[in-house]
Amino acid sequence: MRLAIVGAGPAGIYAADLIIKAERDFDVSIDLFDLLPAPYGLVRYGVAPDHPRIKGIIRALYEVLDRGDIRFFGNVKYGTDITLDELKSHYNAVIFSTGAIKDAALNIPGVELDGSYGAADFVNWYDAHPDFPRTWPLHAKEVAVLGNGNVALDVARILAKQPKDLLSTDIPDNVYQGLLASPVTDVHVFGRRGPAQVKFTPLELREACDIEGVDTIVYDEDFKYDAGSQEAIDTNNQTRVMVNTLESHRGKERTAATKRLHLHFFSSPKEILGEDGKVTGLRIERTELDGSGGVTGTGEIREFPVQAVYRAIGYFGSELDSIPFDSKAGVITNAAGRVLDENGEHIPGVYATGWIKRGPIGLIGHTKSDAMETIACVLDDKNTWWQPANAKEDDVVALLKSKGVQFLGWPEWLKIDATEKALGASQDRERVKLVEREDFLDAAFKND
Repeated sequence: MRLAIVGAGPAGIYAADLIIKAERDFDVSIDLFDLLPAPYGLVRYGVAPDHPRIKGIIRALYEVLDRGDIRFFGNVKYGTDITLDELKSHYNAVIFSTGAIKDAALNIPGVELDGSYGAADFVNWYDAHPDFPRTWPLHAKEVAVLGNGNVALDVARILAKQPKDLLSTDIPDNVYQGLLASPVTDVHVFGRRGPAQVKFTPLELREACDIEGVDTIVYDEDFKYDAGSQEAIDTNNQTRVMVNTLESHRGKERTAATKRLHLHFFSSPKEILGEDGKVTGLRIERTELDGSGGVTGTGEIREFPVQAVYRAIGYFGSELDSIPFDSKAGVITNAAGRVLDENGEHIPGVYATGWIKRGPIGLIGHTKSDAMETIACVLDDKNTWWQPANAKEDDVVALLKSKGVQFLGWPEWLKIDATEKALGASQDRERVKLVEREDFLDAAFKND
């Protein structure tokens, strides 16, 4: 039994591990492909560098790949380096776990202005994604971040934090130098609903509210609770902790801090304002609770002078060659992980898991239970799998080589890993990330 998994983030690695464990009595061969020369997906390229606790998940993922019963093929692009037809000729089935790295659209006037940015693009910059630019236009003194989820807080925290406090992380030098030159003094985070409806986690909120050298400012008018809000506070410990954290900042005196983090609630973005093609402000409509925890507009309009706006309203999946895609939801069309054609019928041998299956919801831990659902379908469908003509393990290696694909395997990744750790050791840090693909490949194949 040979299976291919496209996408080597947590979703793909969990799926591979679950199959191996479920099929201990059978000969299972799994190959894991990724566009990037590094595994771990969103844990490496979506988690802020000052969150080592979350990055600790990498250790568990490393142990799965280091066992030797799952092959890793990095720097392989699905659709060109290997196609669906080629996967069919080498494997019995394929699972797509390509995640979501694009920003969800925000359809308001001014979104196209210079200074209006997708938060996902900014995250990919500060996390040193090799396919994103090395510089970022950090020219604004006053910044707006739209959204009330963890990504919004990550963006706000990275913008507000003293760059020197990131030097203990794996942040590359180009990102450090960019943040060091940033003139930002005020970061405003806007959410449509109230303190009891935020999508932060308590840890993220505490970290954002307790940045050294930064005043956290909340506004009394935002602390309103309806019956739905109060029920959430009374019955959900996480909600209660977050509300208490926000309440604790009410009435705090401002210090001599040079930076301020403003948390605004009941603020729905209506327009990004601009002059000469550049962002100059944000127009919001105040909202109010509707009695059940939701909000409605009040008609009251306010404007805030800002020179940059970061849209942190969610991630969106990318379409894959030859695979049905729901362009509204940003996911592969599927039912419980079985990929469906235009008639709603399962396409034999094709599956999905992770964010490209269910959308960008839930924390990393939810990915494992999601993979279990997909794997159950995969194993139930054995009688519908493809019968590959080139089923030997060496066949796919020969294919990639014949196409001139400069792929790397797990041994090569270990060389890259060691190189990053050596760069970090020279600066008393755990690691310093490589950024350019060429640097990855140089480290992977040095002395070969």
